Amino acid sequence: MHRVGQTVRRLAKYGIVLGGGTCILAWATMPGSSVPNVSAMEDQLKYAWSPLPTRQNMIDSLKKDEFDVLVIGGGATGCGVALDAVSRGLKTGLVEKFDFSSGTSSRSTKLIHGGVRYLQKAVFNLDIEQYRMVKEALAERANLIQIAPHLAYPFPIMLPIYKLWQVPYFWAGIKTYDVIAGKQLLKPSYYLSKRKALELFPMLKKEKLVGALVYYDGQHDDARMNISMAISAARMGGTMTNYTEVVKLYKDKDATGKEVVCGARVKDRQTGQEFDVKAKCIINATGPYTDNIRLMDNDQERKICQPSQGVHIVLPDYYSPDKMGLLDPSTSDGRIIFFLPWQKHTLAGTTDSPCDLTDSPAPTEKEIQFILNEVKNYLHPDVEVRRGDVRSAWCGIRPLVSDPNKKDTQSVARNHIIEVAEDHLITIAGGKWTTYRHMAEETLDKAVQVCGLKPSKPCQTKGLLLDGAHGWTPTLFIRLVQDFGLENEVAQHLASTYGDKAFKIAKMSSLTGQRWPVLGKRLHQEFPYLEAEVRYAIREYACTAIDIIARRTRLAFCNANAAEEALPRIVQIMAEELKWNKSRQQEELSRARTFLRREMGLDLGSGASNVPINFTKDEINMYVKRFKNLDGDNKGYITVNDLRRYFKQTGEKVTEDQLHDILSEVDLNRNAQVDIGEFLQLVYCAQIAAQINNLDEYDQDLHRKHQLLMSALKSGAVANSRFAMAAELSSEKIPVDRSGGGV
Repeated sequence: MHRVGQTVRRLAKYGIVLGGGTCILAWATMPGSSVPNVSAMEDQLKYAWSPLPTRQNMIDSLKKDEFDVLVIGGGATGCGVALDAVSRGLKTGLVEKFDFSSGTSSRSTKLIHGGVRYLQKAVFNLDIEQYRMVKEALAERANLIQIAPHLAYPFPIMLPIYKLWQVPYFWAGIKTYDVIAGKQLLKPSYYLSKRKALELFPMLKKEKLVGALVYYDGQHDDARMNISMAISAARMGGTMTNYTEVVKLYKDKDATGKEVVCGARVKDRQTGQEFDVKAKCIINATGPYTDNIRLMDNDQERKICQPSQGVHIVLPDYYSPDKMGLLDPSTSDGRIIFFLPWQKHTLAGTTDSPCDLTDSPAPTEKEIQFILNEVKNYLHPDVEVRRGDVRSAWCGIRPLVSDPNKKDTQSVARNHIIEVAEDHLITIAGGKWTTYRHMAEETLDKAVQVCGLKPSKPCQTKGLLLDGAHGWTPTLFIRLVQDFGLENEVAQHLASTYGDKAFKIAKMSSLTGQRWPVLGKRLHQEFPYLEAEVRYAIREYACTAIDIIARRTRLAFCNANAAEEALPRIVQIMAEELKWNKSRQQEELSRARTFLRREMGLDLGSGASNVPINFTKDEINMYVKRFKNLDGDNKGYITVNDLRRYFKQTGEKVTEDQLHDILSEVDLNRNAQVDIGEFLQLVYCAQIAAQINNLDEYDQDLHRKHQLLMSALKSGAVANSRFAMAAELSSEKIPVDRSGGGV
């Protein structure tokens, strides 16, 4: 009887889901709003190849011109608003305190999606608002893939099923997701048997696996998408400035005697110069900083934004197939986690927890471990999920709209609100990446109504191609290979990042001096990013080394160690282009390394603590001698070249990745050099770890074993340290507990 009762309850649950799906089918057939006319291709081509003004040109425009619309914030929402405004024929300016997409917009899960989780809530809670948000997002998903086909594409996501009764439950939900998309459906979802699921996702845990469902959402490079929006607006005549901070809002009386905002005092953070900007309408699109601008306008305003922190980690590519993602629908704490191939790596996340607002959000070890533990639950035992494989970890702050009746941020909808203050400051808050265009459209409609603006056209952004899309084709990369002699991997990267502008980077590329490839010197041998991209990025308003490693390339997000290794050359190129002196170059290096340590997880798990060294005088002399043997050129420190020479002499077969791992394991100062002090600390830590390994498996002195273990952990020692083994002239193979360098 108990089993019968369980079956009845489950069938009842299916009925609720299917009944809810039926209701949604009815809603989906309701007539929607009319689709705005798309700009004629001839009109779009007028600006597609327009020359970009310099950043100084933009600053001069801010100083002398009066704008119809001044947008504060250069994330996805802000750049979307600016693009909407300028495409309607309005004189538009935008100011951003940092770089375009420097905040939340570059730290997303890289998905363009309607929100499977929100659909579930819409059905079970009969929440019409959640349903409308999903429907809106699915329509915008299709549009975004259409207007930037080089940056966004349909992407399959697998939902593994380990309980038979969940098959109809999840099938009903995913099929409803398809139906709501309607004509904007990317590709239909489908069910896979256990065998087929393991063929497509061989890393998947097969024990108790029943089958899997596969559905489609979109994937993109979020930072490049954001920058493309900014560049598109600039080509159309918008004044788009990064590193320009609003420090004060101005007000004046309108024709009716009402006090309204009329401009802002801004500061060029590159020069320190302050000046005034005049505008008929000011739009606050600052994401997590929404309340900062609102309180600057009126310090009596009630806060409407509730920041939420989300952490992602990046793992090696072999953790997932190259063309299939994974969704964990129910983690141990009730959230969902995505596990996705991205940029030839594997992206896992995200967490979701309330946080304080900061300019430098940082991941925590606890959040990283949470994600790793959840990933373990779905992967085959052959795939050892290791902390050392985390190549980068970052944190983004979501600008959620607060609901005073709800306590946890997971239940807060990512929907947006538009607020008009008494002085006509317009704030657009909340929302999600996928719906930025629709948010911008509604915001401009409100601005036209409230501020009496007179656009020459209605909204143009539905179908408006972004920078790089006009001449892009799926085979464009082949022309780059054949016409310029670029490597295939590099050509594909350029085509999928810059679209038809990839030819400009190819023309700026240097000769390699090799038979093949003919052109294209890489910034780092493991990544397809070129030195020419640094020079091109400066023309697209990159101002700092962080702009290059974090947003113009995605080095910092893919591999923090690789980004640090590429930094000296990046700074050198920028110095040539921007005429930096030695002091500025050192400042850029220092800031970028701090960014990698604090915001990209490079400090986490590094074990860079100073450890007391208890060596005798004879032991110190012995290890100093070994250090000098490795330091063949008497530089006073050890580098990868020293290790490379050593292993060549001993006949050890060690890959380049392993060489970098050995160095990074003991480079406590993170300067790509190991001095004698760091070397001695490492040897001491390695000895502690070796004592643990040498204890008999059945040693009864558990207290002593525990003390040794705690000592090794506190000192940051790594058992079987590869560098220590090299120093001890071991002939055994070096164990690899990190793939390509971990943080």
